[in-house]
Amino acid sequence: MRRPTRRRLLPWLVAAVAGAALTAAPPAAGALPVTAAPPAAGALPSAADGAPRQTGSSSAAAAADVPPEDVYRPVRGPSAPAEYRYVQKTLPGQALPRHAYDRAAAEAARLPAVGGRWKSVGPTNIGGRIVSLALDPRRADTLYAAAASGGLWRSTDAGATFRSVWPDDLTQAMGAVAVAPDGTLYAGTGEPNPGGGSITYEGTGLYRSTDGGAHWTRLGLRDSGAISAITVDPADPRRLYVAAAGSLYNAGGDRGVYRSEDGGATWQRILEGENAFTGATEIVVDGDRLYAVLWDHRRTPSLRTYGGVGSGVFRSTDDGRTWQRLGGGLPARSADVGRIGLAVAGDRLYALVNRTDGPFEGFYSSADGGDTWARTPDDPRLTASQSSFGWWFGKVWIDPVDTDHVHVAGVALLTTKDAGRTWSADATSIHVDHHALVWDPRRPGRVYLGNDGGVYRSDARGDGGWVASRHQPYTQLYSAAITPQDPTRISGGSQDNGSLRSWGSPDGGFDEYLGGDGEENLINPRDKDNVIACYQYGNCFRSTDGGDTLTYFADATTYQRRNWFTPVVFDPRDPEILYYGSEVVNRSTDGGATWQAISGDLSGGPGDDPVYTNYGTITSLAPAGDGRTVYAGTDDGRVWVTRDLGGTWTKLAEGRPWVTRVVVDEKDPDRVWTTHSAYRSGSPLAHVYGSTDGGRTWRDLSGNLPEAPVNDLVAARAGILYAATDQGVFTSFTGGGHWFRLGRGMPRVPVDDIEYDPSRNRLVAATFGRGFYELRTW
Repeated sequence: MRRPTRRRLLPWLVAAVAGAALTAAPPAAGALPVTAAPPAAGALPSAADGAPRQTGSSSAAAAADVPPEDVYRPVRGPSAPAEYRYVQKTLPGQALPRHAYDRAAAEAARLPAVGGRWKSVGPTNIGGRIVSLALDPRRADTLYAAAASGGLWRSTDAGATFRSVWPDDLTQAMGAVAVAPDGTLYAGTGEPNPGGGSITYEGTGLYRSTDGGAHWTRLGLRDSGAISAITVDPADPRRLYVAAAGSLYNAGGDRGVYRSEDGGATWQRILEGENAFTGATEIVVDGDRLYAVLWDHRRTPSLRTYGGVGSGVFRSTDDGRTWQRLGGGLPARSADVGRIGLAVAGDRLYALVNRTDGPFEGFYSSADGGDTWARTPDDPRLTASQSSFGWWFGKVWIDPVDTDHVHVAGVALLTTKDAGRTWSADATSIHVDHHALVWDPRRPGRVYLGNDGGVYRSDARGDGGWVASRHQPYTQLYSAAITPQDPTRISGGSQDNGSLRSWGSPDGGFDEYLGGDGEENLINPRDKDNVIACYQYGNCFRSTDGGDTLTYFADATTYQRRNWFTPVVFDPRDPEILYYGSEVVNRSTDGGATWQAISGDLSGGPGDDPVYTNYGTITSLAPAGDGRTVYAGTDDGRVWVTRDLGGTWTKLAEGRPWVTRVVVDEKDPDRVWTTHSAYRSGSPLAHVYGSTDGGRTWRDLSGNLPEAPVNDLVAARAGILYAATDQGVFTSFTGGGHWFRLGRGMPRVPVDDIEYDPSRNRLVAATFGRGFYELRTW
């Protein structure tokens, strides 16, 4: 394993990620007001004129110390990508349909496959969110890691390298992993943490493998939505306990605590929640006692509520026949009780309690098996570790040889050596946002940790000395960028791991060259060293040296609102010309140094959500090859065109679902396609439209595509189309209507972006959980 470099974030972004009060600024000083007509000619101030530069990559100098003038980040923390994902993938006012992802995946599986094999092309050295870890009790140094939307992985070299042990044709959304004393492996699907973007991909139940992951059998609990924890009775490997969190979007189903006496063949619910949205997040077997944590949490089309009267700690002393809600000093039953983390070691218990709205409520200790509890002294480090989203963590781990030594999951990893009286925080030697930790009983002092950056190991009881896995190919990607000048160059934005590039790292792996949640990435097709990289909400930088130095330019654009994923595109005729979409279209003719708005507000106006103020935005831009025509799509389903560089704009469509992509034929500005998101229940609205008359009339090209979001489209030679969806990549040889699955060998994982190099017949896909894949086409 290699020693990790510090997670690369600008210093002013580190503070934001850690929950510091970095003000969500209004439109930057100098940003032009939005008007119906384009603003008067005149360059806006250049980002280079006083705006700081980010210098360096992991192999170069450190980042600038001062922020740009307008850091636009209206929402922070893991709720932001979750909100973006949810709103994009649902119809306005409608909840996510139950089993939407799985049903669409089944439709996809029925389509015949054409083409060659997809090849994984990295990154292998970056990682992604790990939600659960388990050690094999029969094999030393063998560790299983469950990736949020990247399947299940096994390491046989103490976490140094991992290989997949999960079927490619099953959902890749994971929640929990456990190994029985006899070596039987159990995996629960569906991520229970309601953030980070993968919550729209609900699980399909519990699975078992008796041969280390080579073959799997589904055991049931299909309606569990997400499985939070699996506990095997150490005295009986056929006795299983499962904490089912339940669907975040749909009431009822399989939620609560379940027990099986026959290795998962049959199940009995032994603890039911107080209401239809109460699920279980922990189940602990401690001798003849059982402990469980229940949590009220739900997401409606307009509201997140991550707590409630059903949230609490429960104990049974008769093998689950009866349960007692524990009080004795814990917060009383209340609508304000949020997610709770629990750890048990004999009579010593610890509970981390957060409030429904997210912040830290308190840390509690019990020395009598949970009869009575004492709140430990307040500590600003512990409080800050939960930021405003304690529901993202909810985990406590006790050192098996010292019950005063405890780790707590947060933005930073928190540690106490005196039972909660004092705390230390580690947010620098390891990636932030922690979810899983396990002690190795064979190796005194050895601890494995899973967080948003992957898997780490410490041989110092978790008190430092962390090293990261050097091979962990389960990065969640939002975007891809390639160049015909160099097929080895790939870049892309990743969930909580920044903008990544395949060049610039001294060890030959991928390199994080801009932090935050990586979003749009571009490589100039005529100059591979001219790159664009953005983090969330359109905070974008340009570079002329491949990303070694970066200049911020978003402060030079006109905006009132910017989408979580703000579109930036090169003009196909001249890459010195760029387009940038807020609620208006911005255009630059000097490589992004200066910008001018060329439209008014193309959306239906801001949404009515007082927290998420970043809707009513442009989501896709498509300049044509004639130098005059530009198409735009919005998050509220509008499609526009200008044929005179913004002098006039014509609305071509409205009332459609979220526009994920507008594509125009570079040689024919009247030939245009749009793709659309959202899972639907019986809606006749298409996922792909095409027009040959500049958008005056449209044809539904969805055909036999799965009923699932289409995230991107490529129009290739000879009328061939490639479509990226939540269920993989599809192709049509007839310009739409009749589709085939494209290629073999790509797991069942969402594909957010595809890029095409016609000079090499090469397609590169950015997957949300398994990194980049590449395919040679026709």
